Amino acid sequence: MSSRPSSRALSLRTVTAVALALAVTGALPAGGAAAAGTGAGTVPTTGVEAAPLVAGLYQSAYSERNDALWATAAVGMPPAPVTGSQLVKVDPDTLEVEAAYPVPVTESGTPEAVYGIDVDDEHNTLWVTSTRNDSVAVYSQRDGRHLATLTGAQHSREVVVDERRDLVWVSAYGSGELVAYDSGSFEEVRRVTVEGSGPTGLAVNERTGAVYAADYLNSRIIEVRPGAGSPRLLPAGSGPLGIALSPDGRTAYTADQTTGTLTVVSLRSGTVTATVPTGAGAKSVDVAPRTGRVVVVNRLAGDVSVVDPRTTEVVATVPTGPLPNHVRVTGGTAFVLDKSAAGATGEDRVTRVRLRAVTS
Repeated sequence: MSSRPSSRALSLRTVTAVALALAVTGALPAGGAAAAGTGAGTVPTTGVEAAPLVAGLYQSAYSERNDALWATAAVGMPPAPVTGSQLVKVDPDTLEVEAAYPVPVTESGTPEAVYGIDVDDEHNTLWVTSTRNDSVAVYSQRDGRHLATLTGAQHSREVVVDERRDLVWVSAYGSGELVAYDSGSFEEVRRVTVEGSGPTGLAVNERTGAVYAADYLNSRIIEVRPGAGSPRLLPAGSGPLGIALSPDGRTAYTADQTTGTLTVVSLRSGTVTATVPTGAGAKSVDVAPRTGRVVVVNRLAGDVSVVDPRTTEVVATVPTGPLPNHVRVTGGTAFVLDKSAAGATGEDRVTRVRLRAVTS
């Protein structure tokens, strides 16, 4: 499982069109093609398959319990209203859509759009962020049924589940907070405020219970440990959006949008140990649980970089098409969601990357 990491004046300052674009579109241009395969390393010709899914893809999460890849989708870029949103269940072997579940409609008549996502296989649920509604929602993995909407997470961006402790953490970018919920009762159990922060990506170390958030506004990492009196602040790259942990939990990686880099941070010493150029608009990052290979989505470069954790070198660059948005690694396979509407009828697509094949 990956790990993730307020004043009202800050809320008013950050919840603007720019902030909304950050969480919903990644603070990057909404259209236009991007050059593919511009990073370092080899460009593989095998081990890569792609398929169209639905329009408006954002993030994905893999359920081991159900052997399913779940994805969020929402159509309608800010400031325009959302015109459609759904949860999509994908067969990870065939890359075919198995089911698509609509989301509730708000009192204003717009969908309660879904963006960030993680799975709770212990309770067979899905947790998602409804960024534009300042809330978090819970759905059943069994039938896609909406179970709850939890308000009070201002400009909620990402969510991560700590199954060992029955906790779900959410980054509230608009208020500079990390909010924790009980995954069984759906009750809020903790709220940590870091004044002046803008938490985005999240990762959790299920062994220790520590949660980590990329602080986009201050180019740092926020670490919250169980029982700690205050958060620990660690350096990161410039404009970090995504964050992931090494399999042993000793190293954090941030995908730095501003500089197009992967930053490697020792959690023991609290220092940056390496900075790896990956590609323009680095946005999302995840780690292979066995090999520790790090996969970085380079949104504006139109590709993903695979980084060897021992040498901190890019060992493969995999073109994904224009505007890749999110990566989820399970086993030795990376699933990359694209937001380029490159399908025959405007669908976004998923690219499956077999990491061993592309790096051998």
